[in-house]
Amino acid sequence: MNPEAAGREFDVVVIGAGAVGENVADRVVQGGLTAVLVEAELVGGECSYWACMPSKALLRPGTALHGAQTTPGAKEAVTRTLDAAAVLERRNYFTSNWQDDSQVSWVKDTGIELVRGHAWLTGPKAVEVAGLDGTQHLLRARHAVVLATGSTPNMPPIEGLQDVQVWGTREATSASEVPDRLTVLGGGVAGAELAQAFARLGSSVTLVARSALLGTFPEEAAALVAAGLRADGVELRLHTATERISGNDDGTLTVGLGDGTTVTSDKVLVSTGRHPALEGLGLESVGFEPDESGHLSLSTDASGLVREIPGDDPWLYAVGDAAGKNLFTHQGKYEARATGDAIAARAKGGLKGTPEDWTRYAQTANQHAVPSVVFTDPELAGVGRTLKAARKDGYNASSVELPIQVAGSSLHSENYDGWAQLVVDEDRKVLLGATFAGPDVAELLHAATIAIVGEVPLDRLWHAVPSYPTISEVWLRLLEKYGL
Repeated sequence: MNPEAAGREFDVVVIGAGAVGENVADRVVQGGLTAVLVEAELVGGECSYWACMPSKALLRPGTALHGAQTTPGAKEAVTRTLDAAAVLERRNYFTSNWQDDSQVSWVKDTGIELVRGHAWLTGPKAVEVAGLDGTQHLLRARHAVVLATGSTPNMPPIEGLQDVQVWGTREATSASEVPDRLTVLGGGVAGAELAQAFARLGSSVTLVARSALLGTFPEEAAALVAAGLRADGVELRLHTATERISGNDDGTLTVGLGDGTTVTSDKVLVSTGRHPALEGLGLESVGFEPDESGHLSLSTDASGLVREIPGDDPWLYAVGDAAGKNLFTHQGKYEARATGDAIAARAKGGLKGTPEDWTRYAQTANQHAVPSVVFTDPELAGVGRTLKAARKDGYNASSVELPIQVAGSSLHSENYDGWAQLVVDEDRKVLLGATFAGPDVAELLHAATIAIVGEVPLDRLWHAVPSYPTISEVWLRLLEKYGL
């Protein structure tokens, strides 16, 4: 440590000033405690500048255009292609041109201190920061240190990958130009979304995945997304390994696949998952060691408290992607609010031990009702357990499925193609999960989330009458098929 470093004490030190860290700090300040946020990059984090916001800004114009093109009366009035420059400019607006002034102002107005720099633990409740301005800071927490450091991309073991320049999701969402040819490695949410975004912006896109497309979702739902990608000209190379990648003299990249074929493109996007960003945080100083892959991981209780810290004075918390449970911004913010409230309550002696389920201090929804949306066109939205997951978890589960063919969908667009599924706990007659696929189905999801969290009995849910004519009519059809 630098003996001249400035030392200060706060009730709570939060490392990471993304959406999750901001919410933790906000909650503890509302609870009467002092808090400092430490951030090495932009305040607002990955979602604001390189993930949720820019990717959706890239996707929305194509979805809006396609919606008009599938509606008689509108399709005759629109052009057939997007204005790529205008789309990129709109994306810049939603990232505030990668400036965090407004976020910094919010932090200050909320009563939270901000330190810009790289932070790491040096011992219990002790954090050192190498300030971006060259100043060293020694921070002490009276009650808690919270890790809200997000996640970092996985780099797959592909021969030659380290020798060439490829895109990660950051480079893709902040791109200033649309490549003529793009190869996407990875068939998860980010890979599917960005493949479609760039295809609609004019790229010739090939998506390569070792397994199925969107394999965590029901096959029927993922198949509709695959059809949508193919309709936009995306070549899908599924169940295909990527073995090597090499650069060419003209600046292009060639990807060698496991089936013996190759794909050459101007850019390659590697989107093969993420893991908690815990390296370089000094966790070794408080007893943690990396696993065989070199990654660190943490186990947290329902309040975000790290279980592995011994003693009667709990102080280390992890939230959001850093906790490694559900890598979604909305779920991380939910965890942050529960964690911030729990820290404030423990500081005042109002919370002892692990909080009870479904209280304000517990992240109970993580176990039962995590919603997620794939913002492709068609959209794919799911919450809770799939049928396979429910049975694996020991539930006596059944499911009911239907294509989305109601008055609302036929009015929505010509040749509307959608699919819906409810997963039912037969012992309690409540919903365990729901999946919807089709244009604009994301807006159906929150009703399912409420039904699962509230454990609404199906015979009561029957009385929740959907408005006519809306796509939500599929709820009535699903319950009718179930037998109500």
